[in-house]
Amino acid sequence: MIRIFLTGYMGAGKTTLGKAFARELNIPFIDLDWYIEERFHKSIGELFAMRGEASFRDLERNMLHEVAEFDDVIVSTGGGTPCFYDNMDYMNRKGKTVFLDVHPNILFQRLHVAKQQRPILQNKTDEELREFIMDALSKRLPFYTQAHFHFDGGQLDNRLEIAESVQKLRELLNV
Repeated sequence: MIRIFLTGYMGAGKTTLGKAFARELNIPFIDLDWYIEERFHKSIGELFAMRGEASFRDLERNMLHEVAEFDDVIVSTGGGTPCFYDNMDYMNRKGKTVFLDVHPNILFQRLHVAKQQRPILQNKTDEELREFIMDALSKRLPFYTQAHFHFDGGQLDNRLEIAESVQKLRELLNV
């Protein structure tokens, strides 16, 4: 049985690497945010706005517990998922956890390009975006670093880098 949880900040490559890794292992991939959106027929932003953060985090926790019961799966968590309740401990008990560690400058480059697809980032200047990333990372790193494995997610910019990262991750996790 394979159950792997990919954690890290937004833009770290959890979905990109997770999809490719799941294809390599021929097992399902679940992006927790997409799972929640499909289940509730609303975007994460809409759910946040409707319910507030506390209620959203309850919902997210319940959905994490649901997908953590699946066998042979790779789960990409939301950037904040490991930081609430006992989610990180829970994932560590239920499977292998991987923190995709990416330098803040790379996160800035990736998120700057994808700013329009992420409502929380849309109206930020470059300086505000850098500050936002650094502030969030300082708060979240203590949770992310509790993962069983740390993996450099900085090399995911093209198919060759993704394929090489998949092989490195496979070796690291021995799967």
